[in-house]
Amino acid sequence: MTNVSKDIPCPHCHKTKTTKDGLRKTQNRGLIQRYRCKGCGHRFVPDDGFYRMRNAPQKITLCLDLFYRGVSTRKIQEHLQAFYPHNSSHKSIYKWVVKYSRMISAFTDSLGLQIGQEIQADEMEYHRRLGRNTHGIDRNWFMDIIDCKTRFMVASEYVQSRSQEEIKRLMLRARCKTGVQVKVCTTDAFMAYENIVEKSFGYNNRIGAYNVKHKKVNASRGEGFNCPIERLHNTIRQRTKTFRGFHGSVASANAIMKGMEIYYNFIRKHQAIGKCPYELATSLKLETSNKWLELIWMAVMV
Repeated sequence: MTNVSKDIPCPHCHKTKTTKDGLRKTQNRGLIQRYRCKGCGHRFVPDDGFYRMRNAPQKITLCLDLFYRGVSTRKIQEHLQAFYPHNSSHKSIYKWVVKYSRMISAFTDSLGLQIGQEIQADEMEYHRRLGRNTHGIDRNWFMDIIDCKTRFMVASEYVQSRSQEEIKRLMLRARCKTGVQVKVCTTDAFMAYENIVEKSFGYNNRIGAYNVKHKKVNASRGEGFNCPIERLHNTIRQRTKTFRGFHGSVASANAIMKGMEIYYNFIRKHQAIGKCPYELATSLKLETSNKWLELIWMAVMV
């Protein structure tokens, strides 16, 4: 039986003809397979998304899952202290959340989508504390777009202000991910959406009309609510209400909310459709119970 691996590329010369070359012993991650390149002789440990991490992948993904299920970083730290000999601080857990949310979202944002003809867009207000030694609070917004058929969150962004420029950027991202599938975009009566929605999806000269119809629902006039996206917002508020406002930069707050998007689309089973939204909207197959770990591996392989 050969010991040569054709799937593990060498990080030095990028050749794929490598061979197993012993094990690397670590304090908290056990034994890790080491490889040697048959071309340049370079010895290396492949990057599986946890390169140079001092904690096991199962422990890190456990923390991610607990965090997005509503457990605070300090409560997670207490849990680790009770069940794992080598503890991690709540600051490390926060860094893991930010790091891996960014890593996974870079992969999931590139997935092709098969969705319905109607999407809904809306925003939620959030407060962000400006500094540890100050009492200033910045009024920020979380903007998102959801597909009504699959309940898949197509795009989202945590921004400082809900300006037309921010809305346009989000709409263009949704257009890039959905192509020509969308025919109707429903929003509330917020004036910033005016003209931006239709123009973002483009004009069709052949039929003499915009590719997407902008449908506005004014709840104050008794026109009802955009139920799918409002239900999504209730789910997000249920988790984020314990934050009591975000700390740090807009970029870190956006990373945390991107993780919330991942949790909603790929981890949490939606009650209305009886499965995770990704199962209807993408061709992705997640075969294990630790979906966080699978997503991290897929993000590294891309």
